[in-house]
Amino acid sequence: MRTPASYVCLAGAWVCFAAGACVPVRATTLQQLSLGEMAQKATAIVRAKVTGSVEVLRGTDVFTVYQLETLETVKAPNGIKPADVAVPGGVAGGLRQVVTGAPVLHAGQEYVLFLWTSRSGLTQLMGMSQGLFTVERTTTGDVIATRAAAGEQILDGEGRAVRDEVLSMPWAELKSKVMKTLTAGRQ
Repeated sequence: MRTPASYVCLAGAWVCFAAGACVPVRATTLQQLSLGEMAQKATAIVRAKVTGSVEVLRGTDVFTVYQLETLETVKAPNGIKPADVAVPGGVAGGLRQVVTGAPVLHAGQEYVLFLWTSRSGLTQLMGMSQGLFTVERTTTGDVIATRAAAGEQILDGEGRAVRDEVLSMPWAELKSKVMKTLTAGRQ
């Protein structure tokens, strides 16, 4: 027999945990962003390795903040390299928040990150998982950047549901496409 403390109850958009903390479960709907749109809108684009993480409470929102070791910078305001990236969700201040579609980054893993910084100074991924590419090396030493297909709902610019696709290419090609977009945007 289960005790009342072992139940998880779903009521509307709230999840109540045994610890007594109730937090909203956030559904995620993303606007589809092309590689070019992400490059233009991003405040920074870097290839970086995650060195660790900490979970923080900002107001009523929980974020997992991943520390970054920047390996290569493609775009950065005034040459300032981002030191971290905040992803919504996690456990902090006695609250657990789960945000559908929020990616989990792993210490020691290398990524290409398309980032934007809010007015409050919080740096986040563009389009949630759309702005995150995992970097892997092939047996021949080639560097490949891959973005998984988003699992959450994605809408095109006209509000129609679209299916996201895996995007994978050599890092040199991805960087070249981004640089062409950035150069064309300055003209």
